[in-house]
Amino acid sequence: MKKQITIILSALALALTFSALLSSCYTPNPLYGKWMDNDGNSITFQAEGEFSASIATTVDSNGDPVPTNYTGTYTVIDNTITYTYESSTGNTASKITTWDVTGAILYITWSDNGTQKALMLYHVSR
Repeated sequence: MKKQITIILSALALALTFSALLSSCYTPNPLYGKWMDNDGNSITFQAEGEFSASIATTVDSNGDPVPTNYTGTYTVIDNTITYTYESSTGNTASKITTWDVTGAILYITWSDNGTQKALMLYHVSR
């Protein structure tokens, strides 16, 4: 009986140690959350690999930015992000760009239909 209790306690301790090791190895992606700038551009990266964005890539006749809304999926490898979305022309687009986070600022280039926009976005929420 005493030997069985020892084996059960040893197995429990091993399982707890293993789960602690697994959880300590997980590093969350620094892109998660909502990013915005003072011009109204915003990107929200969700943990499930989905994103939504509102990016002003054009201006109206008064010179005011005109935002376009996007939703889609993204994958990250090191500092390279691939995002797939429905473009402003209705076609599915897949873009690859680099990103960098310094402090609470995300540097990323957004492109749609040949228009590129360098963004400097502030992290506003998780």
